[in-house]
Amino acid sequence: MSVTESALRERLCEVLVRRGDEIADRWVRQQVERVSLSEGLAQEDLHEEADALVAALRRGMASELPTDRVVASHQELREAVVDMSMRRARAGSSPTATSLSVLALKDVLLEAAQQESLAADDMLAAALLLNRLLDAAGALCFETYVEGREEIIRRQSRQLLEVSTPVVRLWRHVLAVPLVGTLDTARSQVVMETLLEAIQQHEATVAIIDITGVPTVDTSVAQHLMQTVQAVRMMGADCVISGIRPAIAQTIVQLGIDLSDILTRANLADALATAVRLTGEDGTGTVSGPLAAPGAPEVRAAP
Repeated sequence: MSVTESALRERLCEVLVRRGDEIADRWVRQQVERVSLSEGLAQEDLHEEADALVAALRRGMASELPTDRVVASHQELREAVVDMSMRRARAGSSPTATSLSVLALKDVLLEAAQQESLAADDMLAAALLLNRLLDAAGALCFETYVEGREEIIRRQSRQLLEVSTPVVRLWRHVLAVPLVGTLDTARSQVVMETLLEAIQQHEATVAIIDITGVPTVDTSVAQHLMQTVQAVRMMGADCVISGIRPAIAQTIVQLGIDLSDILTRANLADALATAVRLTGEDGTGTVSGPLAAPGAPEVRAAP
């Protein structure tokens, strides 16, 4: 870092000290006037992040860090930019608008520096220095925004998978997972985790995986099912797969997939009857209890 640049940073720090509040206020007004830069945020939020960013910028420039590394390496300044970006991501602002909001601070800072009667050469140098600083801040803001939105999307996707993969308690110590739609690697992992947690929570001894709503079963889907069955067994529970339609059964045979050691039933009713028998709670094989409504036909365990 040259002496000239060091002295210039010191002059700009002095400007930020004397005019920090004024700079923050002008920056907020500029964003409010350009509605696209402040969409989704209240003025109180804009003032809060403006005060934080201006203060962090002042301390960052006062540090011994090289100008090109101030934004990336000065912890307070980096956190101020990241917090601003994440806040705007949650508010629904676009990444472009978020970055432009940071870049809009250039004009306000240069105007404040000009009011300090800097020489023409110093103003040019100040403009170049602020460009380097705030361009880096804008890039970090954009990068953080994109990463934050991706994390939000991943979290929401997982939540949707969990909602679409409910674990239902059908009987005392009997759980069922009715699967509908495509069963890929990500969803299979959620099915396994959710089912194992439910087995532990309800002290289940039998788990039914119903694939009536799964349109196709290929090698990958079958492998996922077998892994889930193995995990359930490791938890000390039995596993029953129901809902294997004729077409799916033919596909499984043609693919050479061996499910001979896995207990299967044609439909959920048969699987429930088998599960009740496996629990050993009804020695007669007759389902009785809260699921057997008055006058309803009895469900017998499969022989």
